[in-house]
Amino acid sequence: MIRTRSLASLGIALAGGVFLSAVTLSAQNSAAPNSPAQGSSSAAATAHHATLDRFCITCHRGPTPTAGLHLDTFDISNFETNGATWEKLARKLRNREMPPADMRRPDEATYKSLVEYIETGRDRLAEAKPNPGRPTLHRLNRTEYGNAVRDLLALEIDVADLLPADDIGYGFDNIGDVLQVSPVLLERYLSVARKISRTAVGDPTIPVSYQTYEVPHRLVQDDRLGEDAPVGSRGGTIVRHLFPVDGEYEISVSLARNRDDEYLGLQRERKVDLRLDDQRLQLFTIAANPKKVVLGGGTPPDAHMKIRVPVKAGTRELAATFLKDTLIKEGIIDRIRGDDVLTYFEGVGSITVAGPFNVQGSGNTVTRDRIFICHPSAAAEQEACANKILANLAHRAYRRPARPDDVTQLLALYKTGAQNGGFEPGVRLALQKILVSPDFLFRAEVDPSGAAPGTVYKVSDIELASRLSFFLWSSIPDDQLLAVAESGRLSDPSVLQGQVKRMLADPRSRALVKNFAGQWLYLRNIARISPDQTTFPNFDDNLRGALAKETELLIESQLREDRPVTDLLTTDYTFLNERLAEHYGIKGVYGSEFRRVKLEDPNRYGLLGQASILAVTSYPNRTAPTIRGKWVLEQLLGSPPPPPPPNVPSLKDDSTAQQMTMRQRMEQHRANPTCAACHRLMDPLGFALENFDGLGNWRVSTAPGSGPIDASGTTPDGTAFNGPAGLRDVLMKKQDMFVENFTERLMTYALGRGVEEYDYAALRKISREAAADNQKWSSIILGIVKSTPFRMRRASDGNF
Repeated sequence: MIRTRSLASLGIALAGGVFLSAVTLSAQNSAAPNSPAQGSSSAAATAHHATLDRFCITCHRGPTPTAGLHLDTFDISNFETNGATWEKLARKLRNREMPPADMRRPDEATYKSLVEYIETGRDRLAEAKPNPGRPTLHRLNRTEYGNAVRDLLALEIDVADLLPADDIGYGFDNIGDVLQVSPVLLERYLSVARKISRTAVGDPTIPVSYQTYEVPHRLVQDDRLGEDAPVGSRGGTIVRHLFPVDGEYEISVSLARNRDDEYLGLQRERKVDLRLDDQRLQLFTIAANPKKVVLGGGTPPDAHMKIRVPVKAGTRELAATFLKDTLIKEGIIDRIRGDDVLTYFEGVGSITVAGPFNVQGSGNTVTRDRIFICHPSAAAEQEACANKILANLAHRAYRRPARPDDVTQLLALYKTGAQNGGFEPGVRLALQKILVSPDFLFRAEVDPSGAAPGTVYKVSDIELASRLSFFLWSSIPDDQLLAVAESGRLSDPSVLQGQVKRMLADPRSRALVKNFAGQWLYLRNIARISPDQTTFPNFDDNLRGALAKETELLIESQLREDRPVTDLLTTDYTFLNERLAEHYGIKGVYGSEFRRVKLEDPNRYGLLGQASILAVTSYPNRTAPTIRGKWVLEQLLGSPPPPPPPNVPSLKDDSTAQQMTMRQRMEQHRANPTCAACHRLMDPLGFALENFDGLGNWRVSTAPGSGPIDASGTTPDGTAFNGPAGLRDVLMKKQDMFVENFTERLMTYALGRGVEEYDYAALRKISREAAADNQKWSSIILGIVKSTPFRMRRASDGNF
C-alpha cells in the first residue's frame, strides 16, 4: 500500500488444514515493446526527463540516492514497470513535496505539466490493461458473522462474548489477508454454531443457565436513561435478553455498591420498577436504613428483589429502574463537579436471569418463523419439508442458489438428528452444519471455467451482491438483492445504482458508520479509554457513551443527507444530550435524549471539535499534541510522518517538567535532534488543539495562574494558523488531500484489502467524477462500486 501523501502540501517538506489459506499476489508485469505503457510521444518524454534532470537528479542518482530512487536510470517513457514508483512520484509532485522547499523548484506550469503527463500515462495503461487485483479468500470477521446470523435467522447474538477480536490490517478488521483461521478459532466456531442452532430452533431439554448483566460502576443513574426507559423513571438499566424457550425464569435485581461493598442511598425509601417488554412485573420497595450496610453484614437490602415468572421464548427487553419520586438529582457519595459536592444513589448494580424452569415448549418466535417455512402434518411429509427448509437456509447463508450436493449433505445430517430426536432436532443439526460451512464463513470467488491465467474478468452478479452487501451492511445480501443478482440484472448500471441507493437508505447501512468510521476515526477506542480520576474527576460512563454517539450521529446525518464529505471538517451542528452539553458548556439542552444542536463556537465545528476524537488522542492524565498532530496527518490527510527512530526518550515528567506548559515540554523534547525531525511535522497541528483538554473540554489555561494557552502554529513553509478554527482553514485549503484520503480508506474498507499501485487510476477516476457532484457521499460510494477493483477480478496465474 502506498502512503506517501504530501506533507509539503501542508507546508511540510521532508528531506531525504480444514480451511483454505491464501496469500495476495502483487504482480508487476514487464513492459512489452510498443505497449500502451509507452504510449506517450518521445518528444514529451524527453521534455519531462529534462525537468527531472534539472530539478531532481541531484538527489536521486549515484550509489546512495535519496529514498533509493534512481532517476538517472529511470525510463520516463515506460509507465508499466515500477508502478509504485510512478504513483509515489506523481503524488509527491502533485502535492509539491518534491523537490524539498529549500531547493530550486519548478514553476506551477511545469509542475502541472509533469503531473498530467504521469497520471495520463498511468490512466491510459489502466484502461488498456486493467488490473483489479485478486482478493484473498475472505473470512467473515466477528462483526460480519454476528450480522449474518442476525439477518439469516432474525437472531441477535453478542459476538464479543462468543468470538475473539479480529486482527487489524490497513486500519480495518475486514482485511482478508489478516483474517486467518487457527485450530482454536475453528473450535470456537463449532461451539458457537452449536449454541446458535440450539437457541434458534429451540430445545426443550436446554439446561438451566444464569446470565448476569452488570451495570458499569461509573454510570451515573441520576436521571431517565433515555427514550427506551419508562416515563417517570430514574437510573437503572435496560437489557435485551434472549429467552430460549417457553418456561419460567427467575429474574433478580441487585443494588450497586461502592468499592467497600457498602450499599449507598439507603437513607430514605426507594422503589425499583422491574418490567418485561414495558409491562410491570413487580414494584420492589427498598426500606430506609440510616445505618451503614455492607455486603455480608446481614440480610442484604436487595435480597427480596427477585421474582419467578413465566416468559414466552424470544428476545425481550428487561428494565429495572427507580421511580423518579423527587426532583432532586441523586448521585454517588462525594462526587465532585467543580466546586460542588453532590451525594447520590449509585442505583442498580445488575440484573440476573436464571432459567428455564418448567419448560413448556420451544415457543413461537420470529427466528423459528424464519427457519420453519413449512410444518409437516405427518411423518411422511417430514423429509420433504426438511428439504425445503434446508434449501432455503443454504440459499441465503451461502449467498447463492443452493446446489443439489449442498442439500444432499444437509439432508444426511437432518436424518441423523431426526433419528435421535425427531424433526426439529434434525433441522437443528443441519443448521449447525450450515453455520460452520466454509460457504458461510468465507466469501469465496471462483474463476470462470476456461479463464486464462492472469486474465481480467467481471465478477458474477452473485459475487457482486456479496461484495456490495458486506461493503454497505457488513452482512449478507437480503432477498431482494439476491433475487436481482440471480436474475442477472445487478450488473446493469441503473439497477446497480438503484440497489446502492436502496441499501444506503436501509437502517443496516449504519454498519458503514459503526465499522468504517468507527475504525477510520478511532471511535472504537472510546470504550477503552481510562481517564485519570484525579485529573478528570467528572468523567463517567454516561459521558463515555455520549462521546461515541455524538460523532456516530453526526456522520450518519452527513451520510443520510448526502452531504459533501468535506462537510465533516466544517459542519456547524452536532448532536447532544444534557450530559454532553454540560461537558461542552452549552446551555439549554436537557434530558438524556440526543438532539441536533447548532453550534455557536467555530472552534467546535467539524471533526476537530468532537470530544470523542480529542479524548482518544490524549493520554489518561494530559493532552498529547504529538498524537493529535499525527492523527490529523494520518487519518485526515493520509500523510503519516516518518516512523520514529528506535529508543526515543519519552517526555520528562519530573517536578520541574510538571511546572512547564505542554508547549514548553514539547520544545524541550524537540531540542533533541533525533526527535525534532518528526515532531516539527506533528506538534504544530497538535498545539492548535491544545485549548481542548484530555476529554475535549474547552479551557483557556492549563492551570490557575499559568496564563493563556498558546494555540498558534506555523508550518515549515511559514503558513501561520491559530487554534482549531485556524487549523480547519489550513485543512480546507488542502481539501483535495482530505477527499483523496477519505476515498482511499473507503475503498480499502470496501475491497477488504490494501490499495495497491494499480488501483490509483481508479481512485483518480472516482475523484474526477465525484468532484462534478460536489464530492457527496453517494458519488464516492457509487464511484467505488462501479470501479474496476470492485467490479472485476484477475484470474489465477497458477500461484494462487
